[in-house]
Amino acid sequence: MTNNIFDGVLIFTQVVKSGGFGAAAQVLGHSNSHISKEINKLEERLGVRLLNRTTRSIALTPEGQLYFTHCEQLVNDAQDAFTLLTQHDENPKGELKISCPVGISQSYIQPVIEQYLSRYPNVKLNLDLSDKRIDLVSDGFDLVVRAAPVLDESSLICKRLFSCPTYVVASPSYIQCHGQPYHPKELQNHDCICYSNHKVPERWDFTHKNGEHFVVNVRQKIKSNNGNMQASMALAGFGVCRLPEFYIKEALETGQLASLFEEFPQPMVNVYAIYPSKKHLSPKVRCFIDLLDEQAMLIR
Repeated sequence: MTNNIFDGVLIFTQVVKSGGFGAAAQVLGHSNSHISKEINKLEERLGVRLLNRTTRSIALTPEGQLYFTHCEQLVNDAQDAFTLLTQHDENPKGELKISCPVGISQSYIQPVIEQYLSRYPNVKLNLDLSDKRIDLVSDGFDLVVRAAPVLDESSLICKRLFSCPTYVVASPSYIQCHGQPYHPKELQNHDCICYSNHKVPERWDFTHKNGEHFVVNVRQKIKSNNGNMQASMALAGFGVCRLPEFYIKEALETGQLASLFEEFPQPMVNVYAIYPSKKHLSPKVRCFIDLLDEQAMLIR
């Protein structure tokens, strides 16, 4: 490791965040010329161009974007470490960047966020509502909430918050038009709405009453990576889908969707809080996880 590997990292990160040399100079208390010289030295040492400059703007090069992603996480980690050592009252502050599926956010995360922001007004929240697969570290997230029967092995910390049932459902209009399937194997002859983030979206697992597992390769009509969209398509009568309860609870209660195959137990879905494997969590992350746990106790 070279002795000057961290030189210019803070300045480069601030230039990108501020959108220019002048704004970064004001934040860091340096002159424009000093900022420019440090960026030039950093690029020379790395052997790549990080920023394309004009007289009015800057833009990251592809190499600069990659470097910035890792540098931003490095600076955030350093700031968190500083907070742990210097803020004895450990009041959360700074930006908390989290990712969560839309369905869970509406039924579970929203009350947590309301409590969190009320208790800790010095925290800014960056909330990404998405089902997409992300790289928690390289994408710069402090924490993600995800739902899955079982998570893939990972070096990250995966804290199970609660479990909820899944249902195979269809709208009354779909059943009236296509008939009601009474056995999961009949789904080979029905339009099905599948979740594309699964490794094999058209492969649905079921269990007999005696505990024996079996698999049905359903006829895929629609594939989507968003649970809300799947629920909307099912409500509109376009097919049969299988979703966790938090996406369709209201529709089941009001009869807008009918539950199928209730004699065949469906797999439970676990909801996890996932965060980097660190010995010491920053206060902003730890306090959010504590509130997630409190909210989960109301559901368990």
